[in-house]
Amino acid sequence: MKKLLVTGASGFVGGAVVRVVSEHSGQHVTAGVRQVSEALPQHIPQVLVGDLLADTDYSSALKGMDIVVHASARVHTMQDNAIDPLAEFRKVNVEGTLNLARQAVRAGVYRFIFLSSIGVNGASTCKPFTEEDEPHPHDTYSIAKYEAECVLLELGKETGLEVVIIRPPLVYARHAPGNFKRLIKWVDKGIPLPLGAVYNQRSLVALDNLVDFIVLCTIHPNAAGEVFLISDGEDISTTELLKKVSSALGKRPCLVPVPVSLMRLVAGLLGGNDIANRLFGSLQVDNSKACKLLGWKPVVTIDGQLKKMPKE
Repeated sequence: MKKLLVTGASGFVGGAVVRVVSEHSGQHVTAGVRQVSEALPQHIPQVLVGDLLADTDYSSALKGMDIVVHASARVHTMQDNAIDPLAEFRKVNVEGTLNLARQAVRAGVYRFIFLSSIGVNGASTCKPFTEEDEPHPHDTYSIAKYEAECVLLELGKETGLEVVIIRPPLVYARHAPGNFKRLIKWVDKGIPLPLGAVYNQRSLVALDNLVDFIVLCTIHPNAAGEVFLISDGEDISTTELLKKVSSALGKRPCLVPVPVSLMRLVAGLLGGNDIANRLFGSLQVDNSKACKLLGWKPVVTIDGQLKKMPKE
């Protein structure tokens, strides 16, 4: 039985990984948390790991572990109040991650799974991103994520640590944070949205699919040393997504067909180009490497994940 440490275990993705590994994989899992979480099942051991920093001591958490799933990070926010956001992202997501990985090597961990971001590839696509594309991180968060990938892969070459990097696009489920949470709130309140004529194409990844893939990467020998782009394999427009969310919540969609060109103009005048790109731009991911190399298949469709929302 392999022993796993999951960092960020009180978070959206990390918590889901802990639950699935505990219930279905047959592996022993420990939740790495900054403070004890009552949201996790009582039978799952929790270990306090402190902040993700360059001087944090992880020795007690890593003792006896075989695999680390690193889901802890300083996350991207639309309004970052830090004086130097890139420096803050580097302090946590690069220096803190490298410190954890180095200590993991000394503790005898043989595989390190790192949750990165599709933002490392870029902000938009004309054709689907693949693992072979040259990285073009487009903001401070994705720059730091890419730098973390580079130092981890170099550490793997130096030490033999099996580094696995996963770059997901937007991850969604009922309790998803960030943009998806705001979208659910708008739809649930029946707020009229000027998004009835958006014909972009975006790749998403259901929480169930992402977690299933992470768990596969803990056991599959071909995952070692690889970078994976992961998605549901179903691309969807913003308009279609809103309609599906409305249906899952039992609401009638309230979408007004405003021309995208007009909305982009207004967004530009208001300094909201980043939000406009997320709503109107295309970002597609080719997940064929994960499917071919590891034999992975999505375990749930977009409709299937969304139908769980009222029940969660």
